[in-house]
Amino acid sequence: MRTFTSVDELSEAIGETLGPGPWFTIDQSRIDGFAESTGDDQWIHVNPERAADGPYGATIAHGYLTLSMIPFLGRDIYAIDFGSSRINYGSNKVRFPTAVRAGTRIRASATLGEFRLEKERGQLTVRWVIENEGQDKPALVAETITVVNL
Repeated sequence: MRTFTSVDELSEAIGETLGPGPWFTIDQSRIDGFAESTGDDQWIHVNPERAADGPYGATIAHGYLTLSMIPFLGRDIYAIDFGSSRINYGSNKVRFPTAVRAGTRIRASATLGEFRLEKERGQLTVRWVIENEGQDKPALVAETITVVNL
């Protein structure tokens, strides 16, 4: 876990890859909860019996569930301990190269891409890679942008 306590400290770390963080299991109850929250209840996510005969042999997590795990997985990788607040500003490029089957463990790494200062805020771009345990291809590659209010 790396904690950045100043703009200068964060700026000096640009280009570094942090992590990976600890493994976390994506279980069926988390997938079901995401399906319920979003209304995306496609059988490949919520019907283990039908999914057993599907292309993955099991249910899989929603791609957007995997993306939404970034804040949770990232909290064990780094923290920004300066400024008044941090706000998710958006994502640039998001890809899901490999599905996350129910019961799979995932973990994240973060590469600090850019930190731009503008008046009373900074904008941090981070490239995230979430890997599936035992898979060659990652489950997710995404570039996110966080606004740090100074």
